[in-house]
Amino acid sequence: MEARNRPLPDWFTRLRSRQLVLPRFQRFEAWNHGQINALLDTVLRGLPSGALLTLEVGDKEPFVSRPIAGAAANGERVIEHLLDGQQRLTALWRSLNDTYEARTYLIKLGPDEETGQPYFAISQARWQRQGRKYPLWIDQPEKLWERRLLPASLLNPVQEAEALVKDWAKSAAGNDPDSMIEIIQLVNRLRSIFSSYNIPFLSLPNSTDRETALNVFIRMNTSATPLSDYDIVVAQVEASTELSMHDLVDLLSDKAPNIHVYASKPADLMLSVSALLQSKTPTKSTFLAPEFSEKMIEDWERTEFGIQRMLKFLDEEGIPDGKRLPTDVVLSPLAALWAITPIGLDAEGTARILLRRYMWRSFFTERYDRTSATRALADFKELSALLNGESDKTPMVLDEEQYPLPDVDALMFAGWPLRKDRAARGLLAISLKAGGHDFADGRPTSRDSLKEREYHHLFPRAWLLAKGYSEALADTAVNCALVTWKTNRALASKSPSEYIKDRMASSNIDEAVIKSRLETHLIPYEELVSDSLEIFRKRRAELLHQKMVKLCNGELV
Repeated sequence: MEARNRPLPDWFTRLRSRQLVLPRFQRFEAWNHGQINALLDTVLRGLPSGALLTLEVGDKEPFVSRPIAGAAANGERVIEHLLDGQQRLTALWRSLNDTYEARTYLIKLGPDEETGQPYFAISQARWQRQGRKYPLWIDQPEKLWERRLLPASLLNPVQEAEALVKDWAKSAAGNDPDSMIEIIQLVNRLRSIFSSYNIPFLSLPNSTDRETALNVFIRMNTSATPLSDYDIVVAQVEASTELSMHDLVDLLSDKAPNIHVYASKPADLMLSVSALLQSKTPTKSTFLAPEFSEKMIEDWERTEFGIQRMLKFLDEEGIPDGKRLPTDVVLSPLAALWAITPIGLDAEGTARILLRRYMWRSFFTERYDRTSATRALADFKELSALLNGESDKTPMVLDEEQYPLPDVDALMFAGWPLRKDRAARGLLAISLKAGGHDFADGRPTSRDSLKEREYHHLFPRAWLLAKGYSEALADTAVNCALVTWKTNRALASKSPSEYIKDRMASSNIDEAVIKSRLETHLIPYEELVSDSLEIFRKRRAELLHQKMVKLCNGELV
């Protein structure tokens, strides 16, 4: 195995000419837009993003292959297989070529509130309506420049992008030649960062047999996990107080068993809640400070109490588990806020309305799509000041101008809830809150029943694809409902009107019962059986939007 260096433009050249492809056994794209933003920031800051692993290809490809998503499907002879690094290279290729259908990546000019960097990556959700891509301002250079934003695609290091830079700068600057020069110089400076960015890689020679290459791939993707922040805190606590952190966490799990339902790493949640209660940012530097451990032990009962109340609140709000949680960033601020919220009577009732507004708005705005730790602390401080009567200022997270709720059209294009799509999971949470009774057996959604439920396409995916609809339109939250696996199999690939008709024919239930069960998912019956995806998507998005607005206003639904 040989270690080498290769600049980003050379990687792109190989992708564009199909010299570099993926073995088909690799999983498909898995990164969300937050991870892609973070990678772009890594490049902008000149930090390493890790090494890749390739396998040189001789006369014959050792594995059946496919191109990286969005890259060339045809081209020159394949000379390399990418064994490790697909997510990173795909994210760079697609964001800098603007080939993501549902999101555009941008560079914000202005200091990053967390790192202080003079520019950083953000992204904007996109959707199609009547043949046009919204929001429209993303494709209007002058509107972007007013917001001090640049399309990430302008920073593509390939030479052909140079002409695009000049044309974009001319449109953005209008009739101002000084602004045009400023934009071109700025873009070229940022492009040079990407042009010179080096991505090292390990290269297996083409003499490597298939079995060895597979074993190396498996080992690199199942390597041991490094020492976590929690492990270090455990050592510090036990060294200074002789208390066992593991015992404390076990006690918390006994008192609040549902913590494992919502948090994959309860210990990390505990650290974050403690940090917020100390008015500190829940980050590694805070956790590793010597004084943090001592204060955490002093404040243990309050941390434990807040987590218990937060878990109860999530259950009462109809959030069944962490797999369906739109964003896990809310867990630590909610627990810290419940730790300081009065118990009972009007004080708790008022706090509950505020915390309901906070949680649901976090699900449907982009507040936590970046710098989440910094913003979690800022929101905790502003919301706690409001709870304690120390301020009447509207917290940033509740500011509708800074963080507007999506409109009906945006909800129509929210992605598939099984993936880590915040808005999609938010819509699923709303539909489950309405009851979510199974279409066949009539059981309501519960934490226990979720174990046997599957994500069902209301307009079946195969049926839509056969009619020429795109996968993106098929895989949307408004076309999704959770039903039992038995029901999902029985519905098959028929039109909605056909499977509803079959459902009634194979049982003793009538149309009214089916209609009432669908309504518990906020599924409009008449629009569903019309077999018109366009009519159905619009109406269901309207119903979900109505409930979203109420929840984000703190109302009971």
